[in-house]
Amino acid sequence: MGATLNDVALRAGVSRSAVSRTFTQGASVSAKTRRKVEKAAADLGYSPSLLASSLTTGRTKLVGLVSNNFHNPIFLEIFDLFTRGLQDQGLRPLLVNLSDETDPSKSLRMLGQYWVDAVVVASSTLPPAFAAAYRAAGVPVVHAFGRHAPAPEVSIVGVDNVHCGRMAAEILLSRGYARIGFLGGPEAATSTQDRLAGFRAALDRAPGVTLTHSFARDYSFDAGRAEMQRQIQAGPAEAYFCGDDVLSIGALSALQSAGLRVPDEVGLLGFNDMEIARWDNIWLTTIKQPIREIVEASIELVAAMLENPDRPPEARLYDCRLIERGTLRPVPATA
Repeated sequence: MGATLNDVALRAGVSRSAVSRTFTQGASVSAKTRRKVEKAAADLGYSPSLLASSLTTGRTKLVGLVSNNFHNPIFLEIFDLFTRGLQDQGLRPLLVNLSDETDPSKSLRMLGQYWVDAVVVASSTLPPAFAAAYRAAGVPVVHAFGRHAPAPEVSIVGVDNVHCGRMAAEILLSRGYARIGFLGGPEAATSTQDRLAGFRAALDRAPGVTLTHSFARDYSFDAGRAEMQRQIQAGPAEAYFCGDDVLSIGALSALQSAGLRVPDEVGLLGFNDMEIARWDNIWLTTIKQPIREIVEASIELVAAMLENPDRPPEARLYDCRLIERGTLRPVPATA
C-alpha cells in the first residue's frame, strides 16, 4: 500500500482536514500549509484518492463514452482521440459498449451507478432521441457524429450528412459515371438515411443517370463484402458511393475476388478517411470527415457544460473534403 492521507498529515505537521483541503479544488487553505502538504506528499509519493475526493466534492470527473459500433475500425481512432483528450482535461473516460442496444434506459442505469458527471454519445447511427434521454435525466450530454439540427435538443458535433451525400453524387457525376449505386450502412441508421437523401437529390437532377441503392447489415468489412457480392450477381453499377470506408474496403475485396478491376470496371468512393484507407493495397478515394476536430470540439463542450450545467445546447458543424487516391477514374479532360 502507498502513503495515506494520515501519513502526509503527520509528515507535514498539519491536520488531516488540511491535507484534504489542499487536494480539493476550490477549498480554502493557506499558501504556507499548501507548500508543506505538497512537499510532504511529494516526499512520500502520495496521490490523493479520486474516490474520496468525489465523496467530498460530489464530482467524479467520470465521463461516459457511449457507442454502439465496435465492428468498425474507425472507432479505434475515435476512442483513442476521446480517451487521450478527456484525460488531458483531467477527466476520466468510462467506455460503454451498447452493441445493438437502442434503448438508453439500460446505459442510463449503469452510468448512474458510477456517478458520471457527463456523457458523450459517439455514434452516427443512433437517433437524436437517444442522447436527449440523458439530458432529460439531468446528465450533461454531447452527441458526437450525431444527426445535424439547427436547434438541437442536446449539443451535437459532426457533419451535415445530407450535404455529404450531395457532395458524393457531384464527385461521381464529375467522373462521367451514369449507372451509379449507393451502398449504405444499416437502413435504420440516421447517417445512412441522410447520406442517401442528399445523394439521391443530386442525382435526380442529372439527366440520363440511374441510381440503385442497397444497405449493408452493419458498418463492417464483412457486411460490405457480402452486399457487394449480391450486387455483382445482379450486375454491378459503374461506381458506388459506400456510406463508410470499412464498407468500401469490404466491397473492394468482393470486386477483386470476382476478377473486376477497380477503378477500370467499377469505381468506389468511401467516407471517413480511416487509416486503412491510406494503405497502398487499398488506396481508397474517400470523403474525409474531420474526426479530430469533431472529437476536440465534443470534449470542449463537455468541459464547458461541467462548468456551466445550464449551458444551452448548440450544434457545431464541420466541412468534409475529397481525398483523391485510386478507386475512381479521373475527371475527364476538357477539350
